[in-house]
Amino acid sequence: MPRIRFLCLLFVVVFGLSPLEAQRATDLGELDIRTAVSSVPVRVSASPEALDKLANFAFEAHGRYQRVASNAVFDIRFTAIAGNRVQVDVVRGSTAILSRAVTGSSMRNALLKAADVAVEATGGGKGVFASKLAFISQRTGQTEVYIGDLFFGEVRQLTSDRAAAMSPKWTPDGKKLVYTSFHGSVAADIYQIDLSTMQRTSFVSFQGTNQGARFSPDGSKVTMVLSGEGNSEVYVANANGRGVSRRTRTSGVESSPVFSPDGRQLLFTSDAAGGPQLYVMPVAGGRMSRLPTNISRYCAEPDWSTGDPSKIAFTMRIGRGFQIGLFDLKIRKAAVQVSKAPHDAMEPVWLADGRHLLYTARSANQRSIWLLDTESKKVTRLSASNLESVSQAAVVLP
Repeated sequence: MPRIRFLCLLFVVVFGLSPLEAQRATDLGELDIRTAVSSVPVRVSASPEALDKLANFAFEAHGRYQRVASNAVFDIRFTAIAGNRVQVDVVRGSTAILSRAVTGSSMRNALLKAADVAVEATGGGKGVFASKLAFISQRTGQTEVYIGDLFFGEVRQLTSDRAAAMSPKWTPDGKKLVYTSFHGSVAADIYQIDLSTMQRTSFVSFQGTNQGARFSPDGSKVTMVLSGEGNSEVYVANANGRGVSRRTRTSGVESSPVFSPDGRQLLFTSDAAGGPQLYVMPVAGGRMSRLPTNISRYCAEPDWSTGDPSKIAFTMRIGRGFQIGLFDLKIRKAAVQVSKAPHDAMEPVWLADGRHLLYTARSANQRSIWLLDTESKKVTRLSASNLESVSQAAVVLP
């Protein structure tokens, strides 16, 4: 299968590059060009050149669109204007269907927001290009927390703990992050960073291991895994980390809890039956029920889509490796494998459209973040090689 390498602008604000160097395009890896039968031909152009590369990269990665030089169904044009604003114009044939100026926090951000407007105007569903990304990188030799945009532009390093950090998660409003770290402790604790002040505070620090904090969709609650009472069990607390209450009581190990899109249920991994499988239970407590994924003896790291509440993605063992599985609550048949990566594919996280997800690709010496379109099965490497081993992505729409 032919493969084409695409370039995308990466603004690296924490890596000591000059403004000129920061404007140079950075190779974001290889893009799998498989397209769905229902792909829509589009012509995408932008001015200046840096925006053109980013816009074309984004639409090529989407999976619904096929970029063409002629005979396009939609002609999508972006033009930079003053004040971090981008004009987006969409024409179908000879008919203009969209003309709008979009403002962003930067010119790059405005382009991504404008591209989301174009996706929605051309029937591509909810736009997700302007999503904010949190992730773990070992660029400094230690696992630290970073943030950036979906295409790894405008990257900022948030922590310099020189201690193992993991599992960064956003608050629903995108103003704060929680993450797990061994900073200042021999056991894992949960910390919170307020992005408006860059102040870090201890969020949960009980005896034992405290990890995997994740907020409910409305931001009123947080779930996590604590081991202070013995086994690693699922707990729920208020949004400030207080009022902690235990939910699971098993002889096994629980991990990776996440709220359902309506906030009424918890989804998590448990090996209570002898091996890691997926379970749900009411947020208020009660009986835990196993999901009938029926695809692997190892099912873990679930994420429940808010864009399509019927979809649950998870990591499953296939042979000697790992791939991404998808369980559909509407049909409740056996889960299906949606990734076919030549490496391990792990740690799935949904984007807000219920179609795309990110996953960590793991090979012998490298970890990277990839975008997967679950409908066309197109995959795109997003993280640049100069960020070193990158994993555990989390996304939120601003």
